Amino acid sequence: MVENGHHPCARLDRVVHHRYGVCVKSTGPRRRLDSPQTPRTPRKGKRVASKQRSLNLRVTPAIVGLVAVASAGVGTVAVGGVADSGALSSNSYQTLSQNYVGGMELGGTNAVDISRDFDRQLIQEQSDRQAEQIELARQQVEQAVESYTEEVANQWVVPVAGYRLTARFGQSSGLWSSGRHTGLDFAGPSGSTIVSVAAGTVKSAGYEGAYGNKTVIVLEDGTEIWYAHQSRISVSEGDMVRPGDVIGYTGSTGNVTGPHLHLEVRPGGGDPVDPVAAFSNHNVSL
Repeated sequence: MVENGHHPCARLDRVVHHRYGVCVKSTGPRRRLDSPQTPRTPRKGKRVASKQRSLNLRVTPAIVGLVAVASAGVGTVAVGGVADSGALSSNSYQTLSQNYVGGMELGGTNAVDISRDFDRQLIQEQSDRQAEQIELARQQVEQAVESYTEEVANQWVVPVAGYRLTARFGQSSGLWSSGRHTGLDFAGPSGSTIVSVAAGTVKSAGYEGAYGNKTVIVLEDGTEIWYAHQSRISVSEGDMVRPGDVIGYTGSTGNVTGPHLHLEVRPGGGDPVDPVAAFSNHNVSL
């Protein structure tokens, strides 16, 4: 409020009153602004330190509140002859921000230049490398499958379960027409399941003299496996079998002294060899 043409607050106080609506009264003496000021002349040889006039203010709750409000508003209030510089306006902040961003866009030292050509080249290189890795993995899988298929095809298994080896290969006895045993006997209960020891094709299946009911299976390498003295045959000529497929049952047909499976191994369909060694060559222990 203005009384008799004069503002109730001093000049500095009017700045605060204009901004915050209150007057801040100084407790120190005031100097007239219209009175002449005599500058001091420094003495020769000595430097006269300038005196700074301190301004004593009574700290009141109102002042504390004003300082808090001024700090929160990022404003600046000058006291003791310093003019009020005011807070940064939103327009000024926007201008500074635009200048800073503009400097980045105009090739400032902090700018990052991303080349789209480089990105395309990098993507192409990585895609080609990935395709090579996928192709290599596919080839490895195919090789593993092929190797596994060959391994399974050549895998041998024991022809019967619950057996006991009675007559071995090469034994001499008058029980055999040749004077020596040409195979390996797996003795066991009559009717026990007989399975193919390896993958192959049934060459013949039927009764054959001293061998009784006999089945001949030719393997992929030409080796023939003979299964004799069966009580019953469950495959026919031309059937393809895999390791573990049931081909018949143990019995006592032919020239025998008891139920058992007589098995012979004949490479290339020629002379018989020791079945124990043949099984061992295919990682099967008897």
